[in-house]
Amino acid sequence: MKPIIDPRLGDIEDDASSTKKRSLVAIAGSMLIEISLFKLAFAWILLLLVPGLVLGLLPIAAGMWLQTLTDRVLSPLDGVVPLTILLLVLAVGWYGGRAFLRLAEYSFWSLTSLVVQPGYGASREALRQLAERLLPANASQTTRAALRAGAAAVAGVLVSAFALIIFFLVWPATHIFGGLNEISSASRLVSVALANSLAVVSAYLAAGSLIWGLADSTMPQPRDLEHFDTAPEDARRWRVVHLSDIHIVGEHYGFRVESGRAGARGNERLRRLFKRLEEIDQANPLDHILITGDITDAGRLSEWAVFFSVIEAHPNLANRVLIIPGNHDLNIVDRANPARMDLPTSPNPRLRQLRMLSGMEFVQGDRVSVVERDSGAIATTLAAATEPYRPDIERFADAARPLLSRRLTEAWNGAFPMIVPPEGENGLGIVLFNSNAATHFSFTNALGLVSAEQVQAFEQVAKEHPRAGWLVLLHHHAIEYPRAVKKLSVRIGTALINGNWFLRRLKPFAGRAVLMHGHRHVDWIGQCGGLLIVSAPSPVMEATDDMTTGFYIHTVAVTNGGELKLLSPEHIELPGEPHK
Repeated sequence: MKPIIDPRLGDIEDDASSTKKRSLVAIAGSMLIEISLFKLAFAWILLLLVPGLVLGLLPIAAGMWLQTLTDRVLSPLDGVVPLTILLLVLAVGWYGGRAFLRLAEYSFWSLTSLVVQPGYGASREALRQLAERLLPANASQTTRAALRAGAAAVAGVLVSAFALIIFFLVWPATHIFGGLNEISSASRLVSVALANSLAVVSAYLAAGSLIWGLADSTMPQPRDLEHFDTAPEDARRWRVVHLSDIHIVGEHYGFRVESGRAGARGNERLRRLFKRLEEIDQANPLDHILITGDITDAGRLSEWAVFFSVIEAHPNLANRVLIIPGNHDLNIVDRANPARMDLPTSPNPRLRQLRMLSGMEFVQGDRVSVVERDSGAIATTLAAATEPYRPDIERFADAARPLLSRRLTEAWNGAFPMIVPPEGENGLGIVLFNSNAATHFSFTNALGLVSAEQVQAFEQVAKEHPRAGWLVLLHHHAIEYPRAVKKLSVRIGTALINGNWFLRRLKPFAGRAVLMHGHRHVDWIGQCGGLLIVSAPSPVMEATDDMTTGFYIHTVAVTNGGELKLLSPEHIELPGEPHK
């Protein structure tokens, strides 16, 4: 007997957040109807208003401090009291000032990451999308590269002009007070602080967008890889499985957030994938199995439980698996409701971080190392580095206390980048980055950012291995693919916010490194300025159960001269099977 509604096939509720079944406009409309206005207002106060006030108060505080200092220096120092006051002012400026500047710096980047950089990025990609639609299908890579560069330059000029208009409009309302007696009321202080903040941000946007536009237009543009390398017979070789975006769900018939009913149900395809890897490994051993993020669909405990069971079912493969966090592991607030928000005071983002940290420690804790920040040297294994924090992690997982914990922040930040050191002079090293930006909203979960601290740590380690090759793992793509897309929405807010900077920092590793990522489920291999880039398709997403998907096994070689070669990959198909 066939039921009227077969729950195993899902229904419209499973498509609530699916970008495959619903348009971005439809999802945004539902979000606006369902969103908690109180939580939205509170979040905007904490994420925008408070940083804006702090940024606007900085010139006021600096002006008052300088005025006080000037008065004391110019007045006669006729006694111990004036000298004491002068020393006190200097001490406050030295110690308190540095802390305030750090707070102002954080506030500045909080505002720019929410408002400034997305504005420039959206303008740039909109121009590129429009221009690429006018290009003939057979346009050369050189033509497409020139178009991408030109669009970046035009976007920089347009956004800069808009920012200058804002700056000149708000400038009359700005002011730097000379003393407390000039502050007539709290409302006056707040209004001037906000005006100062808007002036600072708009001035930065005016200059920054021109710089970003110039940087984007002058940097090498991404291109499809025209041919794979060959390697001498004496070069060392590694067989590397590159998986990404496996999106484990916690229910046997569960659907994924992005795909809904347009995608796979449950985790049977993943289980078949690991069985296939066992067969491949027995015939021709594998060296590494890399999963570049989005291990889970929403970072839930039930999803991690499934992942642990899959790993435990394949002990012969487990000691070669390496994982990094994706945005779905850390930033999905609610699988079924994109309107739900995590307030900055919520324990849930921290819980998702700790689940990810626990997963990494479980899978690779004894095989990856962390970097000592001061010396830049490899310090100890992830397992050893995490062990002192185990009681704190267990306590937070049990009771979500303490809500604000410096130790848990240290445990998370200190885990990245993870390093698999190269074995021998011309060995292969692996660096694992966290490329996820902190967000509080499912609708903006895909933002990416690689911190300067992580890159500096990798650069220090790489200096100790000048003839080694490197696999550079992150979840997000550093630059948009050199191909047209049907929807503009997939090009905005998904790449690294600081992708241009990141690629420039990796430029010295061209010829020695391959950047490997996932995130958009796009099957693409190319290069940017000589740096090889491999984007992994998802073996689970973009297909229903009866459709064929696949993944790649890459062979990389490092020559005696320290050059890394990317050989022709092997594509492995996973035939579709009806869900049981």
